[in-house]
Amino acid sequence: MTRSPGPLGSTSTNGQPIVEMLDVRKRFEGNEVLKGVSLTVERGETMVIMGGSGSGKTVTLRLIAGLIWPTSGTVRVFGVRIDTLGEEALLPIRRRMGYVFQGAALFDSLSVHENVAYPLREHTSLGEAEIRERVLHFLSLVGLGADVLKLLPSELSGGMRKRVGIARALAQEPEILLFDEPTAGLDPTNSRMVADLIVQLRAGVCDASIVVTHDLELTRTVADRVAILIDGRFAALGPRDEVLASEDPAVQAFLAGEARIPI
Repeated sequence: MTRSPGPLGSTSTNGQPIVEMLDVRKRFEGNEVLKGVSLTVERGETMVIMGGSGSGKTVTLRLIAGLIWPTSGTVRVFGVRIDTLGEEALLPIRRRMGYVFQGAALFDSLSVHENVAYPLREHTSLGEAEIRERVLHFLSLVGLGADVLKLLPSELSGGMRKRVGIARALAQEPEILLFDEPTAGLDPTNSRMVADLIVQLRAGVCDASIVVTHDLELTRTVADRVAILIDGRFAALGPRDEVLASEDPAVQAFLAGEARIPI
């Protein structure tokens, strides 16, 4: 699978990391969720951020997407410092990212076709024929066909909703995909399907992925590097096999706990 040609193509980051966080802190009403985290994500890799409930992993993803701002520290995406930008200046950066929400976040009253077409209608001047072509293309990338176009989200299985959410995130051909708990609530078969899909998307569909999860099997399948958030800091950050074999007691305890969670 390769990035399709057209007016939505990417631009170079001139060898810089796609994402760079430096000493980022985030406080909510006196509760410091992130306590000085630093992270880089390079072109061509899948970074997995693991952590328990409330550890700050989704906060980290939302900071990278420019949906919230850090209390202190810097966040750069595509070489641009985004933590100082206003909403209007952020829009071109966000259009180069695709965000797959935990619950898929599909519009309940819109069909599959309308859901996937939504960002194309909002942010491009494409005609309806080309929009339909792109919708079918990206649905095919996630293993769905024209037979689902008219279905509402309520008529889809959990796994199908996840796939439609991924297709919608791909619609503008983003350079980076952000996944928030992509296997949450799925049975083992659908979890494996989503994991395999994330691996496939790395092969030319987008330039990098960041996956937030507590799913150890997903991490083993998709990660190039892993960061583990414990108490607002990265207790481990490095190549997947190195982190998963860490002898740090806190990391071992976290991984042992996640291994017991049914997927």
